[in-house]
Amino acid sequence: MRRGLLPVALLSTLIVGLGAYAELRQPVFLSRENLAALLLAALPLALVSMGQACALLVGGFDISVAALMTMCVVTASFTMTAETSGIVLLPGAFALVGVGLATGAFNAFLIRVLRLPSIVATLGTLSVLEGAALVLRSYPQGAINTDVTSTLTSSVGFVPLAFVGVVLLAALADLGLYRTRTGLAFRAVGLDSTSSRRLGMSAGRTVFVAFVLCSVLASVAGFYLAAEVQVGSPIIGNQALESIAAAVLGGASLAGGKGSFFGTMLAACFLTEINNILPLFQQPTEYADMAIGALILFALLLYQAPELIGRARAARGRVGGLGTVAPGEAPAA
Repeated sequence: MRRGLLPVALLSTLIVGLGAYAELRQPVFLSRENLAALLLAALPLALVSMGQACALLVGGFDISVAALMTMCVVTASFTMTAETSGIVLLPGAFALVGVGLATGAFNAFLIRVLRLPSIVATLGTLSVLEGAALVLRSYPQGAINTDVTSTLTSSVGFVPLAFVGVVLLAALADLGLYRTRTGLAFRAVGLDSTSSRRLGMSAGRTVFVAFVLCSVLASVAGFYLAAEVQVGSPIIGNQALESIAAAVLGGASLAGGKGSFFGTMLAACFLTEINNILPLFQQPTEYADMAIGALILFALLLYQAPELIGRARAARGRVGGLGTVAPGEAPAA
């Protein structure tokens, strides 16, 4: 748990440091309008990245999340149209969550029942969802209800209420991860599924829950992506790699068993901050991709430094043992 504080401390420092530099060079950065836009833009990535952290915790990946978010936006253009209002909008909202539940259950079936690697299973799901979105909307059309988008983006000052909810959700999720049996099961299955079964934990059920949670959070992120674009577009949603990047920067291990939802949320904010600042400095957005890649490599080296040092010492010890020959014995062939 103490080691898990490193990503939180590092990301908090990076967010504040980058923000201070941007404010010194471009005072518009701390304007109410820009801060509100930054926090709203961070919401979809924060939610889908927290879902991705669930999959990484049990040792998997879900690269279908971006296509799922796109599918939810397209679905919203049919179920929450400009002509609907009031209580009629509720079934439309449940339809988006239903898409997430069905996708998560389908991914879990492919991974646990058919024993497909998660990256292969979710790649297939990604293709299905992308094709379905294009069948439903071949080009951006179908306005999404403005009452829904206004409610989703309501704020106090420059802070969206939904962002406060995401921060609380991340904090509570971390408490559950390290203080409850369910959280222990997530970490145990990711570290060693065989040992977790011996301890009485159902690896299959845990993986199923993890991938369903991942898809449900991606579908909720789809609400905020819909509020951002306000039209049923089949060509948006590029958060698959960014969600993995945010989860890794937040402390998740690619081998499973480690992670932090609060760290993931901070990482999503930091990546969004980079994308927000580059246009202020009139720099190409390609720099954001380069920065994200460099940060992932840096995070992997930093967070896994104890394990890497331990492996190096163990290897050195083995080499030293092979080179030591007892008196009267011949060296090993």
